Amino acid sequence: MTIEATTYQIEFGKLEETSFSKLLQSFSQSKKVIIVDENTHDCCLEFLITQFDELTDAEIILLPAGEENKVMEVCFQVWQALSEYKIGRNDLIINLGGGVVTDMGGFIAALFKRGVKFVNIPTSLLAMVDASVGGKTGIDLGAYKNQIGVFANPTAVYIDHRFLSSLPEAEWVNGYAEMLKHGIIGSKSHWDNLISLQPTEVTQTLIYESVAIKNEIVRSDPTEKNNRKLLNLGHTIGHALEGYLLTTDQKIPHGIAVAWGILFESKIAVAKNILPPEIYVEIEREILAKFPPPPDLKPIATTIFELMLNDKKNDHNRVKCVLPTQIGHATIDMEIDLHDIIQFA
Repeated sequence: MTIEATTYQIEFGKLEETSFSKLLQSFSQSKKVIIVDENTHDCCLEFLITQFDELTDAEIILLPAGEENKVMEVCFQVWQALSEYKIGRNDLIINLGGGVVTDMGGFIAALFKRGVKFVNIPTSLLAMVDASVGGKTGIDLGAYKNQIGVFANPTAVYIDHRFLSSLPEAEWVNGYAEMLKHGIIGSKSHWDNLISLQPTEVTQTLIYESVAIKNEIVRSDPTEKNNRKLLNLGHTIGHALEGYLLTTDQKIPHGIAVAWGILFESKIAVAKNILPPEIYVEIEREILAKFPPPPDLKPIATTIFELMLNDKKNDHNRVKCVLPTQIGHATIDMEIDLHDIIQFA
């Protein structure tokens, strides 16, 4: 199965049966670098190197695992290593990992020597359905999620469902949140299919459907001027919560933050009379059944709103949010304020 993205292809299936080997052969005279984190180094790297002879001499760059390491300091270390390896624009960087690896690896490749070609091989559900596709790359700045980044498309993305076999249940739940988001903003049938099963039961077909929903939106608006903002459902409040908790001892996975963000933003949508209460009840039921209960926002509302003021979608210092209107539909650029957080979320 293949999806045509803006300037590249997203291929699904066993990696050795995709065009990956052919792509590597086209770089036969080029150097290859594989970026991994501590998890994919142990679980996925050996398979990649032993399966493809073209990677026998590839340089390996190991990143520390975790969102807290998605920072400029780590990028500087990788750029220094790329310089020592004498990597040039016509060489190839392969990002093998979850969302942190594909986000940061793409950012590193896009900025090094004004752009080195890179490929994403996502190994987590979150990376497969969201982080590795769409051309967004970036790193965090303190408590501000993805505050520094560029739009940069990979040469290709290869999604092999087998990599998920090593994931703990928590990582399936993490990616499942983004899939629910795709259902809410773009497809009731996708939502219905998802809620009929547990996160660990997600199939390759459902992953394909989820990526297809995102890709259709991205193709219509690659640089997020308009319709692509839909993909930020749950992220305005979710990113603020994730960033706030990242500075405490209560850091949470991105997917849980998004699920909580969807829940809070749906509450606000009901208060603004754009989401029917019975639809909110359905959203609430499914999120509370699959994710931990969210925190009470009221004691930290001012802090969360201050973080939201730095959200990338804002305009003239007004917080702009995506709010659902039905399962399968949402609206962009909805202004919310501190009162909404205190009173409704």
